[in-house]
Amino acid sequence: MQTIQRELRKRETAPLTGNVWRGVILFSFAMNIILLLALLVALGFIFQIKNQIAQPLIGGLHSSFVEMNQASIQTTIGVNDTITVNDTIPVVFDLPLNQVTNVVTTEPVAIQGATVNLVSGGLTLRDATANIVLPAGTTLPVQLSLTVPVSQTVPVVLKVPVALKVPVDIPLNKTQLEPPFARLVNIVQPYNDMLNGVPSSWGELFTGQK
Repeated sequence: MQTIQRELRKRETAPLTGNVWRGVILFSFAMNIILLLALLVALGFIFQIKNQIAQPLIGGLHSSFVEMNQASIQTTIGVNDTITVNDTIPVVFDLPLNQVTNVVTTEPVAIQGATVNLVSGGLTLRDATANIVLPAGTTLPVQLSLTVPVSQTVPVVLKVPVALKVPVDIPLNKTQLEPPFARLVNIVQPYNDMLNGVPSSWGELFTGQK
């Protein structure tokens, strides 16, 4: 009698147990689908956040810091001033002279063996040799042909106006700004590399091609 009752209880509880397991399975399946859909939606949001916010921000900062470190200051500086030159210049050269000039004797000059032509009254001498004396103050034409050495120092005092356009090209990586820019690049570099390693779309996620 007791055996029959146990069999009846099993038959009564068996349908109930089967229904519970089917419900649990269906609930688990539904939860998995919901979680999968939530994951897909979250991935879509991650793609949008990367492409529209993170990548432009971090990538823009990184490229800007790199470009700033490689940039240079290029401009033109106008210089308008007056320079005072106060100096001496040595002047050394040879001055050639070749010209006819008149000289005046300062004292009597004796000339030995001069050729004299004299016509005076009834006396005529031609090509006669004589010793004559030129009195002081006699003007004589002289042909000068000589070289005069010149050596002296000439003082120079000048005010020179200066008007220039000076082009300037200063690379920033050669100035004191290079270390801060390099540190900024090193700070942003890891985050930029990390973002570059994150897929930007579903196609990139499944194919691995950008």
